[in-house]
Amino acid sequence: MAKTFEGIDPKLRAFIDRQKMFFVATAPLTPDGHVNLSPKGLGGTFAVLDERTIAYLDLTGSGVETIAHLRENGRICVMFCAFEGPPRIVRVHGTGDVVEPSDEEFESLRAHFDDYPAVRSIIRVRASRISDSCGYGVPLYDYEGERDQLQRWADRKGDDGIVQYQRDNNAESLDGLPSLLGDH
Repeated sequence: MAKTFEGIDPKLRAFIDRQKMFFVATAPLTPDGHVNLSPKGLGGTFAVLDERTIAYLDLTGSGVETIAHLRENGRICVMFCAFEGPPRIVRVHGTGDVVEPSDEEFESLRAHFDDYPAVRSIIRVRASRISDSCGYGVPLYDYEGERDQLQRWADRKGDDGIVQYQRDNNAESLDGLPSLLGDH
């Protein structure tokens, strides 16, 4: 039976911390815009900041839909599924904001995460609704390990190459919404 929570208590946090991946969903306001759903989950890229606030490292990638949608309307849902152990799904609905490296609070938030290259922002979510559901339809999977492609890609690009990649590929969303604002 589905349950809603007032906040992320220690038991719920333990469930979230055990998950190897999570999903992030956002959408633009326009009805013909592209809904976005992104898998995330490299170890050390997610943090529970307090009972109603979570955050994750936004690593450089081919799209910037989450950033653009949050800048436009702030709506976000983060979902955790148990792919191992007892079935369960936890969703955190809320309002997200984008904290870029040029923002004053970036460094204090950055301390919550492991060291990764090509970090373009931190996505912070303030929960308006936290709930779970059974997860009976989620299949079981075996975790085999972390991928290292991002690290190798970033090493080949170098800092200047990553900045240029962000300028060339992360300036706007699929729907033409602005995304990165800082000096990248």
